[in-house]
Amino acid sequence: MRHIPNFITSLNLASGFTAIIFAATGDLITASWLILAAMVFDFLDGFSARLLKAYSAIGKELDSLADVVSFGVAPGIIIYNLLRSSFAPGEPADINADGINTILLIAITAVMPVCAALRLAIFNLDETQAKTFKGMPTPANALAVITLVIAAHYSESAAVTAFAGSPVLLIIFTVILSVLMVSRLPLLSLKVTDLRFKGNEGRYIMIVLILISFAIFGAASATLIIPVYLLSSLVSLLF
Repeated sequence: MRHIPNFITSLNLASGFTAIIFAATGDLITASWLILAAMVFDFLDGFSARLLKAYSAIGKELDSLADVVSFGVAPGIIIYNLLRSSFAPGEPADINADGINTILLIAITAVMPVCAALRLAIFNLDETQAKTFKGMPTPANALAVITLVIAAHYSESAAVTAFAGSPVLLIIFTVILSVLMVSRLPLLSLKVTDLRFKGNEGRYIMIVLILISFAIFGAASATLIIPVYLLSSLVSLLF
């Protein structure tokens, strides 16, 4: 029983690795769903560890290693593909292509997995992040990336499509996400110990805003999940 959490963490890692394979071949939608599966496994490994009281130093390290792959490297490769397509629409991504653009693309997108690794290293050493996070967690970084892909694929929003096809906006998007991961900005932890409103104000505000946005904007509102999360975290500081 004590090995169950580590097995689930391994599924997280396997999902992230498979997402990289699909992203490398240009299938960004499948890669995004696989990253979402990795998030589910990331939640379940912690849940099962608490349920079974199966904590271990190996499990903690394995979890971080899996998160770097699934929520740092995999979304970074998706961003690379989006940027490459925005510079050369209709052409397949070619890492061997000549030109300064390829070097810049690799340099820009490499920032994301590096910041994800730094974020996880800091988190492992920081004992003050039990109830709140300091800096954006790596799953939120990955969610911001894949919701852009999913919304562009399943919605008919011209704004989302334009965003996903704009190199300038994608670069700004990548830099902001990377900086947020290594920042000390206080953000909500989604680990809930009880369902009372007091103490969970920010979490309930986030849920309500996300539901409203989906009711109004449909699939396109997936891109609003992380902005709403950031806004709700800031509002929760007032309570």
